[in-house]
Amino acid sequence: MPKVVSTRRPQHKPKLGQHFLASDSYAAQIVEALGDVSQNTVLEIGPGRGVLTSLLAKHARRLIAVELDRVLAAQLRLRFGMFSNVEIIEADILSIDFDSLFGPKPGLRRPGIEFRPEPVKVIGNLPYYITSDILLRLFDYSKYFESLVILVQREVADRIAAKPGSRDYGLLSATAQLHARVEKLFTLLPGAFSPPPKVHSAALRLTIAPRQKELGLGGGASEEGFIDFLKLSFGQKRKTLWNNLKSNFPEPRLRAALAEAGVKPEARAETLSLEESAALFRALRDGRDGS
Repeated sequence: MPKVVSTRRPQHKPKLGQHFLASDSYAAQIVEALGDVSQNTVLEIGPGRGVLTSLLAKHARRLIAVELDRVLAAQLRLRFGMFSNVEIIEADILSIDFDSLFGPKPGLRRPGIEFRPEPVKVIGNLPYYITSDILLRLFDYSKYFESLVILVQREVADRIAAKPGSRDYGLLSATAQLHARVEKLFTLLPGAFSPPPKVHSAALRLTIAPRQKELGLGGGASEEGFIDFLKLSFGQKRKTLWNNLKSNFPEPRLRAALAEAGVKPEARAETLSLEESAALFRALRDGRDGS
């Protein structure tokens, strides 16, 4: 009796908590939200089984897909090996050196000419358990990116897009909105993924639009100091700003800075707009003990 050989592609079982996008209609909407990519480099995070990759490969000038899973990365290389515009990198997105990937190449820089990175568009179905870590790393290298279209857990999407004063507003909201304009696009039901997650997902578009200069933060050490200040402010959400900050600043200096910024000591971090948080940070940074 002849041996029957299956022509179906073997289904790789997820080992890293992946929930692979399995809906062609949603995939088309997500890629469409990225806009025209014919002249762009696109960075895809976690391509998985290649549902988005297959659409992007046909339109993007250059597509770099970063996949951590060794088996999936190998399958993607076989599938897209004939596409000259597609590069599959087997790596953890959190360890990628974006300066090497998108920065100036040695020997190509000309003296006296400022390097302007080509704006990269980012797309991806982000693993739920490291969504915040991935976003924070992308924000650290935001000079290379133009926009991000991402799939995340709906609860996380609500936090990213939350407005000051709402229950969901927190450190992730403030950090995201410091770097980008956030749009909630649509919700995806669990059945759009394989295997289906136990929660709903949402698509977000983040258009990189840094607000550091507008908020009087400058860059470099000042910007890093503001991020550290936000972490301290949101350290314990149920505590007031006064209680969260008093361990790091002398009380006279803290009291004076709050008055200068027009912030009440009993206020909580989630009630402050970015403008108010920046004003308080500047007052603390520039103030003097005992003033």
